[in-house]
Amino acid sequence: MFLFSLSLQAQNKKNTQDTLVITLQNILELGGANNLTIREYQEREELAKAKLVIAKAWWLPEIYAGVQTHQLGGAVMNSNGNFYLDVNQDNMWLGLGLNANWNIAEGLSVSKAAELQSMASRYHTQAERNKVLLAAINAYYDLMISQLKTLAYKNLVAQSDTISKQIQIQVEAGLRYQSEVLLANSNKNHLKVEMLNARKEYNRTSTVLLHLLHLPQQVKLFSVDTSLLPLDYTTDLFSTSATIYKNRPEIKAIALETKAIDLQEKYYRLGMLIPEVHIGTNGSYYGRMFGTVTPINEGADPYPNQLYPTGELNASVMWRIPLGDVIYQSDLQKYKSQIRIKEIKSDEIKAQINEELASATIQLQTGHKQIEIAKEALELTQEALNQSIERQKMGIAKPFEVFQAQQFFLQARIDYLKSVSEYNKAQFALKVAKGEQL
Repeated sequence: MFLFSLSLQAQNKKNTQDTLVITLQNILELGGANNLTIREYQEREELAKAKLVIAKAWWLPEIYAGVQTHQLGGAVMNSNGNFYLDVNQDNMWLGLGLNANWNIAEGLSVSKAAELQSMASRYHTQAERNKVLLAAINAYYDLMISQLKTLAYKNLVAQSDTISKQIQIQVEAGLRYQSEVLLANSNKNHLKVEMLNARKEYNRTSTVLLHLLHLPQQVKLFSVDTSLLPLDYTTDLFSTSATIYKNRPEIKAIALETKAIDLQEKYYRLGMLIPEVHIGTNGSYYGRMFGTVTPINEGADPYPNQLYPTGELNASVMWRIPLGDVIYQSDLQKYKSQIRIKEIKSDEIKAQINEELASATIQLQTGHKQIEIAKEALELTQEALNQSIERQKMGIAKPFEVFQAQQFFLQARIDYLKSVSEYNKAQFALKVAKGEQL
């Protein structure tokens, strides 16, 4: 991966239109490392971990320290209702304190729910990673097909050029008609047009794959796999749905999120039985630091210390009881509705999994037979084309016979490539559908 990245950087600096060679292994590595969607879900996972750390610290008290001043001038009223005018107050608080407020039921539920949410986030990342990598694999095979089609057309163009020259020689010798040369040249131009169409498709698929890999669009991807062969990863096409559901990260994530909501509901029910505990204490110096020193009473020191030590302790145990059964039942209904939404989402994903399994299984079951038929057709048309070219060299075959053989060979070649591509895509799709990690 390191050397591959260096190669990409060096090519970007050298030429903005360079082509980067790739393999399927490169695609899987780059897709997992560079794709923005995967990176987003990885950051979501880190965010969930941070929230978990914060939630687990609910029991930690708050410590405070500092200086506080108070200034007041004018009128004040004392506790028995008397007013005092022209009052000038100034005092200072200098100390250290601690506040602890423990909502035990909520603290336990939030921390445990955050832990479950963090685990669920990890499964969401796995699920999204599989989706992105599967899309990258499909784009890679599309790139390979368009690349091999372009190469096939290029070879046929060169072959048609040779045939046109041979026919031209035969025309000059009086063995062929001029119209046959015209048809040969027309067929060659047709193949050139198709080659350009294949090249456009190659550029389009390269752009799609670059987007998935989060690579610069100036780079052109080129697969070094010059042959497309069927893979054989599948060992079991008929796993039970119950087993597959348990393996899918999406189902695991929803199960954990549902458990977190259910846990919060249980703690809410117990919340009225478990009290909130509050403890607050501080120690400080309190008094007057600036201003005129006035004796406290006769015979006292005329210059007393104006900051006096003071301490405070407050503690409470409280039960919160909701007013009215409607509010209590509404809160419970909130949790029930959230759980029901998760259950519906789980059913939707299970239906999607069933569709993915059925589609991949059918493609694999029919794909192997398609490959056999396409391979046989390719071999037959290859031999027919070779024989037609040999007869053309001897002057005993009509040009249109060679052109037709070329078209049949090319169609058989494309059919074979598509059959193998779809079969290989289905192999990876089935792995994802069964909950395996790419």
